[in-house]
Amino acid sequence: MDPDNNARAPGHVQSVERAIAILEFLAGNEWSGATDVGNELGVHKSTAFRLLNTLESRGLVEQHIESGKYRLGFGLVHLANSVTVGPDVTRQAQPGCTWLAGQTEETVTLSVLEDFESVTIDQIMSTSTVASRSWLGRRTPLHCTSPGKVFLAYLPEDKQAEIMAGPHTGFTEYTITDPAALRDEIDRVRLDGFASSYEEFEEGLSAAAAPVCAVDGTVVAAIGISGPSYRLDHEQLKALAPIVREAADRASTGFGYAQLSADIAREN
Repeated sequence: MDPDNNARAPGHVQSVERAIAILEFLAGNEWSGATDVGNELGVHKSTAFRLLNTLESRGLVEQHIESGKYRLGFGLVHLANSVTVGPDVTRQAQPGCTWLAGQTEETVTLSVLEDFESVTIDQIMSTSTVASRSWLGRRTPLHCTSPGKVFLAYLPEDKQAEIMAGPHTGFTEYTITDPAALRDEIDRVRLDGFASSYEEFEEGLSAAAAPVCAVDGTVVAAIGISGPSYRLDHEQLKALAPIVREAADRASTGFGYAQLSADIAREN
């Protein structure tokens, strides 16, 4: 963003645009310095520092005491929890999320579909010293993440076919980019009521998720776990499938839908 460029859309406030750009940058870049932020925005370090300082004063970013770098702050969580997604998805699904965290001690996420991306709206961090990073507020693709595959599996057929056709970005060597292979994968998700991804979106990260349903059977969210792939290998992901599905059942009861797993004939 050029600080001297005044060719902005009518009614747009430059300082607000820059603040939003900072939040979006930090959402994908963990701890970052004022110089990093300034380079991203195309402004001087001092300008970036003033913007970061203002955001920090409102709790929207936090500064590391030793390194002086910044990341998103918990003030954003408060704002996010004030957003109503349908019938308060976060509150209704909380029993399932809490139960899953206790059963697995892995990072638990609750995601919703927005603009054909998966968005994490709630998270319980792993108790392990080696845990996956925060996903709260992040948008991720449908074709290579476990919550995304859940949403893709239950989309209307016309929209599903459109997305399946691609093209699909290959994030790692394990990302499924071939439309036919992705179709087979999504068919398995519908059959099993469970999706998994092994280093498909990010190297060293594995995850699994299951659908949370409303009373009419529509999928309103995906509940899942994520962690390092050496701990959540293919066999462990398969072994955890019944637990993740049960967590989805428990979350679904908050929406008046019961016994999701009982509707699916499967062998463990």
